[in-house]
Amino acid sequence: MNVLFIAADDLNCDINTYGVSQVKTPNLDRLAKLGMRFDKAYCQQPLCGPSRASIMTGLRPNTIGCHTLKETIRDQLPDVVTLGEFFKQKGYYAGRVGKIYHAGNPGDIGTDGHDDERTWTERFNPAGMDKIHEEKIIRYPGGTTGQRDRLGISMAWWAPVSEDEEHTDGMVAAKAVELIEAHKDGPFFIAAGFFDPHCPYVAPKKYFDLYDINEIALPDLDAAKKDLEDVPPMAYLRDRSGWPYRKDVTVEEARQCKLAYYASVSFVDAQVGKLLDALEANDLMKNTLVVFWSDHGYFLGEKGLWYKRKAFERSAKAPLIIVPPEGVGGASCARPVELLDLYPTIVDYAGFEIPAVLEGVSLRPLLTNPSAEWDRPAITQVFHSANAQGYSLRNDRWRYTEWNRGEAGIELYDHENDPDETTNLAQNPEYAGLMRTLSGQLHTYSDTYHQNKRP
Repeated sequence: MNVLFIAADDLNCDINTYGVSQVKTPNLDRLAKLGMRFDKAYCQQPLCGPSRASIMTGLRPNTIGCHTLKETIRDQLPDVVTLGEFFKQKGYYAGRVGKIYHAGNPGDIGTDGHDDERTWTERFNPAGMDKIHEEKIIRYPGGTTGQRDRLGISMAWWAPVSEDEEHTDGMVAAKAVELIEAHKDGPFFIAAGFFDPHCPYVAPKKYFDLYDINEIALPDLDAAKKDLEDVPPMAYLRDRSGWPYRKDVTVEEARQCKLAYYASVSFVDAQVGKLLDALEANDLMKNTLVVFWSDHGYFLGEKGLWYKRKAFERSAKAPLIIVPPEGVGGASCARPVELLDLYPTIVDYAGFEIPAVLEGVSLRPLLTNPSAEWDRPAITQVFHSANAQGYSLRNDRWRYTEWNRGEAGIELYDHENDPDETTNLAQNPEYAGLMRTLSGQLHTYSDTYHQNKRP
């Protein structure tokens, strides 16, 4: 069995197949109609580097010791067998195009970034006009400054009249198609990692033209500020000085950035379509497992916040679509799962024994029956520093979060009645028993940091 492993960067669930009809993603709709959409899939840490390291090793951030954008898996665990390396050892061709491990966007485009050489047979790092002409990107505040730095965390966009293949992600798709065709006799594990919709939000103008700025809405800021009144300060530690959105950014500028984000999403969607076309043209769908994922979610003005690195649902939840070779006909699964589960799932479908060291579990039972018994919660952690950490547990109904093991605050949200997490129930005595239970479950994971004593 072949594996096509497709990643997007900073993509939240604002896509049509997840119910946001404003965002035009026909190819992800197409993918979801073939396979299964997971409605409650959660990252292990809402930050590119740790999340991707966890996915590729099948281990939690605390086990690896990767919590920031500085650590690499080999520095922490020199002998770990990564997902691509596992298949390479089984005789597969393992090819990587674009961003799978952490790479600064746009700073590391065209380089290996924090990529792991042992994972792959070959790896390719295209760089398009979004990297080459960074000085043309419009940023807020400032406009077109001509600068080529500080774009990795920015409110910035560019809509050049251009072709897909002039951009990095268009090049990623073209090279991935080339690899599929070159290795169609298999077996292959081909990973295509797109840099969009990570900021700066750059895509060909035709994707911007899909959206009308008058139809881009942002939450009312007075209501957003009130929404944070019952939230522990550590929950938005990195955002308080720049609230709302980012310092000195107006509401209209934020709306333009949200439109640009959506345009970037549609651009990625078009590239996914090219990969599916290649599989179909080469009659490979019948023996290829297709996995589409993002490394975490993303705020676009909700609660007055932007970006990731938060324990709220909006940041912790990521899109996940899996298409087994036999297909599952557009099913959806509402069980909470973790991106950590991808490694064992893929190994399971390929017919190999799942390594005992992996900390996730195979999702194959849910792909067979999305309503199957499932008692595993999803755990997401946030690392501001060794002395400022949060751990969040998500089960079918509740999100429970502790900051510094509860000493810096606790959050409890009822997703059955409060899907936007506007009311923190942690101070309500009615839920004291529930919180004791959830806290006990959470400490199974949060206490490992203290045991490992990672710096």
